[in-house]
Amino acid sequence: MPAIRIGCHAPDFVLRDQHNREFRLRDLRGRKVLLSFHPLAWTKVCARQMQALEKSFAQLDLANTLPVGLSVDTVPSKHFWAKSLKVKKLQMLSDFWPHGKVAKAYGIFRSEGFSERANILVDEFGRVSWVKVYPIKELPDLGEIFKVLFKR
Repeated sequence: MPAIRIGCHAPDFVLRDQHNREFRLRDLRGRKVLLSFHPLAWTKVCARQMQALEKSFAQLDLANTLPVGLSVDTVPSKHFWAKSLKVKKLQMLSDFWPHGKVAKAYGIFRSEGFSERANILVDEFGRVSWVKVYPIKELPDLGEIFKVLFKR
């Protein structure tokens, strides 16, 4: 199944973050949301991906955009991983159960049991406005997101 297409309605979902708080996509209408999928916690490239989002949190906020990290890891794993990475602002969502349900809804669940590495930008109206699936070992370039957000 190919990744979700630009212009499609972004499937709504409810997941728990690393603090076991509920995150519901539709509650963020009026704001852009960057869904940054990463395969698995506790891996080098995934760690760098989440740290880059944390570091860019304020700049993304200036563009009315909330970044979130998503993977199939459990809430407790996300909790301890976020602490080890010193992630304080970024919400790291657990797509653990039903296993990979959100990644499947967005067409980026791999047969190995985890998601592709991907950035999906949802606009203020709940539509997908940008999608990029990266090679699994490649760190996503946030510069691409900033070009889209600031129309450079």
